[in-house]
Amino acid sequence: MKKGIHPEYVECTVICACGNSFKTRSTKPMLHIEICSQCHPVYTGQLTGQRLVDTLGRVERFQQRLKAAQRKTQRSAKQREGT
Repeated sequence: MKKGIHPEYVECTVICACGNSFKTRSTKPMLHIEICSQCHPVYTGQLTGQRLVDTLGRVERFQQRLKAAQRKTQRSAKQREGT
């Protein structure tokens, strides 16, 4: 390897959003992650439960669009019945 072109490889603390932390090695001294093996449904066995992996609010946005579409369908059905 050429000297002076590679970043320093140091001990790193990884901190998850769930509160879990562990040590590893990286080119950065600290990493913040959103999900780890302690809280991910695949590893915890909670695939069918209420817990969802939702980092950007995608589930909530989908549910809002679904409700809006259902309201629109109900309104159009009422209008057809009324005429």
